[in-house]
Amino acid sequence: MKNGILLQGFHWYIKPEENLWKKLKENVDEYKQLGFSALWLPPAYKGVGGKNDNGYGVYDLYDLGEFNQKGSIETKYGTKDDYLACIEAFQNKGIDIYGDIVLNHKMGADGTEIVNAREVNRHNTNEIISNDEQIEVYTLFTFPGRNKKYSDFIWHWYHFDGIDYDEKTHRNTIFLFDHKSWDQEVDDENGNYDYLMGTDLDFSNEETVQEVTSWLHWYLDITHIKGLRLDAVKHIPAYFYQELLPKLRQDYQEELFTVGEYWHGDVYHLENYLKEVNFEMSLFDVPLHYHFYDASHSENYDMSHIFDQTLVSMYPSNAVTFVDNHDTEPSQSLASFIPDEFKGQAYCLILLRKEGYPCVFYGDLEGIEYENISSKKAILQKIMSLRKEYNNGYQDDYFDHPHLIGWTRHDEFKSMAVVLTNSTGGIKSMYVGKNFSNCYFVNAFNSSQRVCINEEGYGDFYCEDKNFAVYVKEQS
Repeated sequence: MKNGILLQGFHWYIKPEENLWKKLKENVDEYKQLGFSALWLPPAYKGVGGKNDNGYGVYDLYDLGEFNQKGSIETKYGTKDDYLACIEAFQNKGIDIYGDIVLNHKMGADGTEIVNAREVNRHNTNEIISNDEQIEVYTLFTFPGRNKKYSDFIWHWYHFDGIDYDEKTHRNTIFLFDHKSWDQEVDDENGNYDYLMGTDLDFSNEETVQEVTSWLHWYLDITHIKGLRLDAVKHIPAYFYQELLPKLRQDYQEELFTVGEYWHGDVYHLENYLKEVNFEMSLFDVPLHYHFYDASHSENYDMSHIFDQTLVSMYPSNAVTFVDNHDTEPSQSLASFIPDEFKGQAYCLILLRKEGYPCVFYGDLEGIEYENISSKKAILQKIMSLRKEYNNGYQDDYFDHPHLIGWTRHDEFKSMAVVLTNSTGGIKSMYVGKNFSNCYFVNAFNSSQRVCINEEGYGDFYCEDKNFAVYVKEQS
């Protein structure tokens, strides 16, 4: 969709009593009015923590809040009926739903099995550091609460390749099961970054691949969602999704927009993965997020290079740009939250440009009470409105100063000038079109700041210290 905007519809500290599915459904008209074209919902299936699990500690993919498992029927976000009603409400309003897909691991097994395994070096998982030994592992998943509804598949140790706990000795370390090897075409951190957590799925096992593929067809059939957000793709062999995604699109005759989470600050790792999956998906632009973080924490950061070596600069059609997400919240392991004084600049850089598919974070839109993060809805509403009305036509960049940068979007009917800084403000002369000569442009965020466009179509646009400004033609 032209000028589409994705909303990540959750943060890490959503409370079970909020009943997120119902809460989101109540906001469908507001979110439509704001201009969101798609909504990314959190993992909808039962996790090891029951109704306190965010969904990333996957237990039963087939339990969308329907069965009494792990201490509750509902998930953290509500029941299956609530979930399906939420999806229907948004898609009836023309807002596509993207489901969060977590296939890397499983947790909370229903029983243990005895297997032979060897310990590996946590910092180089290719290095075996013990002899074969018998260990007792939580790898038996029978889902008694579901009683074989939807699938009678039983998970055994041989559907996985490793685990990080031995019940017999109560040791927390990474074990590689006998006659197994880590999956290939994964990230190269720790030698081979197949293993992340829990019981790690073995994607070289045909039964494993068949079961998760069957589940994904079931999930798409029951939800009718329009897109996927794939969790932890750097821990899953690239060939799996490279083969699966085209088949799904053919089966459903849908675009099935897909974005993967490959968390790495080096854009060349992202580029390599895109090539491995034959560009069958987009990726979140993690390098750009880290550029925002660096720019917001150092006045010496060179803003003229903020898009250098980012995914949106190299592969704009495969880049989902974002400012923050649930993993970058202050208390999370990837904490790199963008502070308030740079939040507006960062959102201008993703929402008011031609390239990339921007994603707005629910925590920025609605606030996060647990972490005392205030809502930025007023600012976001205005920036998103400007995107809808003015983010068209040519784009001229003025990234010619280490602190004060700007750009314009213009066609024969409308024009917009954006200028921002992480340090000292100033004036930047930018072209908005000769057809606007002798017109006044006004800062949408401070109406006292007006600029007269000269005969050549240029204006001298002012920005205050550590701030941003967006100028559009003054309404008569």
